[in-house]
Amino acid sequence: MLLTALVVAMLLSLALGANPLSIGEVWQGFWSSDDADASSIVWGLRGPRTIVGIIVGAAFGVAGALIQSLTRNPLADPGILGVNAGAGFAVTLGVGFFGLTSITGYVWFAFLGAAAATLLVYLIGSAGGRGSPVTPVTPVALVLAGVALGAVLTGFSTTLALLDPDTFRAVRNWGLGSIDRTELDQTLSVAPFLAAGLLLAVALAGSLNSLALGDDLAASLGTRVMRTRLLGIASITLLAGTATALTGGLAFVGLMVPHIVRWFTGPDQRWIIAYSALAAAALVLIADAVGRVAGRPGEIEVGIVTAVIGAPVLIALVRRRNVSGL
Repeated sequence: MLLTALVVAMLLSLALGANPLSIGEVWQGFWSSDDADASSIVWGLRGPRTIVGIIVGAAFGVAGALIQSLTRNPLADPGILGVNAGAGFAVTLGVGFFGLTSITGYVWFAFLGAAAATLLVYLIGSAGGRGSPVTPVTPVALVLAGVALGAVLTGFSTTLALLDPDTFRAVRNWGLGSIDRTELDQTLSVAPFLAAGLLLAVALAGSLNSLALGDDLAASLGTRVMRTRLLGIASITLLAGTATALTGGLAFVGLMVPHIVRWFTGPDQRWIIAYSALAAAALVLIADAVGRVAGRPGEIEVGIVTAVIGAPVLIALVRRRNVSGL
């Protein structure tokens, strides 16, 4: 069903926009160049955009599943470790002090900022004796450190942006969350990071199942708790950091998709990771198509659409009597 939903979402992404195409025209434009307009739209505009949406959506979905598993919090998302705040702060510095004007520069600054923020969160969370083999860093310490660091970096980013109107406009446009401004070659240039993060997440699925039982029991079952947590953080950084660098962040995707997926997969992380990748990719494409239709002849950024969808979903999740377990 999710594969079918993803295929439908891909067709909608290719068909809808300021110049809508029928499914027949999409098919003809995809396989032949007889219809020059349809072919140029499918291959030159919406095709690359659809591929970017699939890749970025899957990255956010899997990153959300990982962070919820590591923190044992079903309502957590990648931003809780300061990934988004670190990326945003780095982009603000790049625009304000190095004169970045294109997304090519944003990508690498944002990725490095996300990686540095994640490392700093771990160092803060492990301070005072935590992080040693005897007293490993706890999910609560990581969450507190991530929230605190995220607030500080967001404050610095806002201050720097307000001091310079040009920086403010550039950061604001990047931070809205869009797959339209991201070129396919830019996505492919960072694809190895996304692939490494995804493979690492799949490899950790079994250990994450043990970790859900508690650190002591997981250790007694042979799981290396410290290594699993460190590799999980590395995977989150690769996935969420790179995806945030490309799109500026898509609100609520990493939060609601893994949570909803657990309703029909149960707590097994192997299925949660696989289904989250498919469901998140479909959600991003559908949200992007909705934004193009609702804002015609212009469009509404996909990050705004996912936030509008995610806010009521989050309220519904919080009000449920039985929140999906981990």
